[in-house]
Amino acid sequence: MAEEQKWQEASNHVLCANNCGFFGSPTTLNMCSKCYKDHCMKERQMSTAKIAVEKSLTHPQHESKTSVAESSSSSSSAVASVSVLPDQPISNPVDADLVSPLSTAVKPQQRNRCGSCKKRVGLTGFACKCGTTFCGTHRYPEKHDCSYDFKTVGKEAIAKANPVVKAAKLEKI
Repeated sequence: MAEEQKWQEASNHVLCANNCGFFGSPTTLNMCSKCYKDHCMKERQMSTAKIAVEKSLTHPQHESKTSVAESSSSSSSAVASVSVLPDQPISNPVDADLVSPLSTAVKPQQRNRCGSCKKRVGLTGFACKCGTTFCGTHRYPEKHDCSYDFKTVGKEAIAKANPVVKAAKLEKI
């Protein structure tokens, strides 16, 4: 009897609707937590992209209607051509252009490995001015063959902070 109850409890579990291998729940549309989170993010991006496209399309059309109607109120052909514009379908490449920058901005790349030995550094990583993260052993420029030219940058900073005094600018005593 106890074995039957265990089997029935196991049969109540539903696999994720995206077939990722994890179990889903009815509250998350039969998806696992990760797939449900991704699904919600896509919905938000699509809704914001749709709103942006609608705003960008309504303002130029509204302005073109008023300018054409004012400039050629006697010409019926110009008004007829303006009335055709709103009936044209919106192309999908515009939607794709707005969605792609949002998806790339969502995931910034984290550098959590040493640039020299590929050891995981976590929170103890040292960011070098050459743009790479290093462990405690390779954090110094001479240890990782740094491509950043500290001498030139230092000379430029000193030259900028302390301009050269030229004789032409001094008053002769």
